[in-house]
Amino acid sequence: MEAAELAGRLLRDGRPAHLGVAATKSSPVDVVTEMDIAAEKLITGYLAERRPYDGFLGEEGATAEGRSGVRWVIDPLDGTVNYLYGLPTWAVSIGVELHGERVAGVVAAPMRGETYHAVRGGGAYVTGGAYGDDPVRLRCRPAAPLDEALVSTGFNYVASVRTHQAEVARELIPRLRDIRRGGSAAIDLCDVAAGRLDGYYERGLHPWDLAAGDLIAREAGARTGGRPGVPAGGDLTVAASPGVFEPLQTLLEELGAWHD
Repeated sequence: MEAAELAGRLLRDGRPAHLGVAATKSSPVDVVTEMDIAAEKLITGYLAERRPYDGFLGEEGATAEGRSGVRWVIDPLDGTVNYLYGLPTWAVSIGVELHGERVAGVVAAPMRGETYHAVRGGGAYVTGGAYGDDPVRLRCRPAAPLDEALVSTGFNYVASVRTHQAEVARELIPRLRDIRRGGSAAIDLCDVAAGRLDGYYERGLHPWDLAAGDLIAREAGARTGGRPGVPAGGDLTVAASPGVFEPLQTLLEELGAWHD
């Protein structure tokens, strides 16, 4: 939480007036800014000083094996395109794994003034913003019929994948209350935890996109997974209130949301 707070403050207060693209990844529109890199360097430096034997996996290349069995999975700026354009939906996400199992996570959303956090078996909480300074326990929404569910999604930066995702969304829209596209997987997962969404799905996420948010959603009572019988991952990530999860997952499987 300390590392996420420091990185969030750097990103919020240190954003240059004329922020530019430092590099691209999967396509020309999948961008990295100088602030992504600076935030990851701050987080890894802060943690390495206090946890010198732990490993790291960071979106911008901070990778170290470690010797303790603990690995920090870091997305220093989830929602980079939003951040580049001055939109407020972006976050710092840090997950913690112990021998490969997710055990803790934090998602800081500085423009909301909110920080979400969870420890496995200990529940999920939020502080700041409309919730105030004291931790408030998160609960996902009660079950709703699928046709009354508000569901969020995201789109890939590779044009062929995005085109297929648009077709899946076109099929889904008439069967749901509505669809949202926020631009930050970490925040979408936390919004499921907080009851601001009934569900969320996306194809193409990386470990750093969901390491913290997946645990936060589950600790708030939501169900998470990928294709039926498979954990959430790159092929498909689904998170939803218990009554929405299975029908949403089943429908996504029927629509082939996990492939082109």
